[in-house]
Amino acid sequence: MVTGAAFLVFMLIGVPIGICLCLVSVVYIFASGNPLLFQSFPTQLFGGVDSYGLIAIPLFVLIGEIMNGGGITKRIIEMTMAFIGAMKGGLAYVNLIANMFVASILGSATAQVAVMAQMMVPEMEKKGYDKTFAAGLTAYAGMLGPIIPPSIMFVVYSVLAQVPVGDMLAAGIVPGVLLTIAFCLIIALMGFFYNYPRGERATLRERARTVLNALPTLLIPVIIVGSILSGLANPTEAAAVGAVAAILVGRFWIGELQLSQLPTMLLRAGIYSAVVLFLVAAAGVFSWVLVYGMVPQQVAGWVQAIASDPITFMLLVNVILLVIGTVIDGAPGLIMTVPILLPIATEVYGIDPIHFGVVVVINLVLGFLSPPVGLCFFVAAAVTGAKPGKMFIVTLPFFFVSCLVLVLLSIFPALSTFMIR
Repeated sequence: MVTGAAFLVFMLIGVPIGICLCLVSVVYIFASGNPLLFQSFPTQLFGGVDSYGLIAIPLFVLIGEIMNGGGITKRIIEMTMAFIGAMKGGLAYVNLIANMFVASILGSATAQVAVMAQMMVPEMEKKGYDKTFAAGLTAYAGMLGPIIPPSIMFVVYSVLAQVPVGDMLAAGIVPGVLLTIAFCLIIALMGFFYNYPRGERATLRERARTVLNALPTLLIPVIIVGSILSGLANPTEAAAVGAVAAILVGRFWIGELQLSQLPTMLLRAGIYSAVVLFLVAAAGVFSWVLVYGMVPQQVAGWVQAIASDPITFMLLVNVILLVIGTVIDGAPGLIMTVPILLPIATEVYGIDPIHFGVVVVINLVLGFLSPPVGLCFFVAAAVTGAKPGKMFIVTLPFFFVSCLVLVLLSIFPALSTFMIR
């Protein structure tokens, strides 16, 4: 009780979540009356990040920095525009499909929204699209970043759940494609009702030129994802090769990347990675405290009284995580919920931990797009000047279809585990 109260107080006064988890763990040790636990505190803190798989995080972040500075994202957008820009609502499809390609390299929703909103929203507004819709669509398209591999959130989950990082990344492919298809259907319906404009039809020569220009950039996700799925490299090695490939493409093929930019890119990647890794370290201590206090067992007793079968449990988890995701960002949400819910899912209901991880991550990512936090909406708003509240209302169809995909994933585990079985 004292620990829970301390957690609420720390959260309400705005203590950063990583520090909050460490302080709550200290409060629990004091409340337990067992000061000997302090001897294990540093070990548990270090143990939280003592994982080879976590090296992939700074490398994936670095790839994103290089892509942004090297003009790689722009080439992908140009190629997508040449092929589907002439359809009704073509720019909306371009926004979504280009985001899917970029998601296979960046792996971060907020970084992706910041980049794509800056490029796509002004262009869509110029062609007659409502700015609020354009910014909201970009925010939802950014949802693909933490789902389609590589995904920083999947890497964090795999460390928390002790499952192979490669399997976890592969499990995100089918759900990511399902969400993309669902979003395309929503764009088609909205385009019919709102009469979205068509773009200019590209000639065969223009299409060939854009493919030729973008081909080396498309090799980056092929190298990363292909090497992981084929077993030629683990996620960390694939990320390292992908970073080198991004530098070579940006510097020697596109020519926009200057080597003088690399120190700044490395610094930004290091700062962001340090924040994520500190959260993971704090999660190690927090999980240890939860297990010592038998919190998962107590929660399991409550859940079993409500959910009698795995499907009911998964649907209940969806509701719980959607609520949590509205007030807590993705990685902290993982860190707070996985140590409690995963043992119940695997030991009580026999749910595959990889299937469970996909559902948990998508739930928490959807929190990026739900008030009051809605981080992706705020990022899009900062770049475009649109209103976050209006974005949420205009893009409600995307929210509902995301929830439908979540229900399907919860009921049919094969949709998540298809690529690893």
